[in-house]
Amino acid sequence: MTHPTDTAADTDEATDETTTLTFMCVRNAGRSQMATAFAERERDRRGLGDRVEIVTGGTAPADSVHGVVAEALAEVGLDVNGRTPRHVSEETLAASDFVATMGCSTLDLDGVDTDDWDLDDPGERPIEEVREIRDEIERRVVALFDDRFGEYDGER
Repeated sequence: MTHPTDTAADTDEATDETTTLTFMCVRNAGRSQMATAFAERERDRRGLGDRVEIVTGGTAPADSVHGVVAEALAEVGLDVNGRTPRHVSEETLAASDFVATMGCSTLDLDGVDTDDWDLDDPGERPIEEVREIRDEIERRVVALFDDRFGEYDGER
């Protein structure tokens, strides 16, 4: 993992180092789970398995991933069945290279690139609305990977 105080130039030169991407929200049952699933897909399709660590968690984790979220992800070939929301510690956040919050934080970590993705909570929404949230999260995750690792050309 790169050190939180590394500059972007240092990170670009150290291609053998691991980049830690963290996706968090309060309950870790919807938006952050979708972002994590898309990030895992991007890591795998781009052949970045040993270069990218993906972390997810919440400040007050739910008991399970929202069923409507699992359904929406299954429609695009991603399976989150069996995943359990978990807590994310301040130490984990501080050790990350990038942290995306899902519209529920004003997180400011010294030396960590943070971005608040202001997204609606899909938990109690109908599937039609969850699909829109899912598609927006996918766009943001792909853009994040394109920005940090270069645009995906369809090959590994």
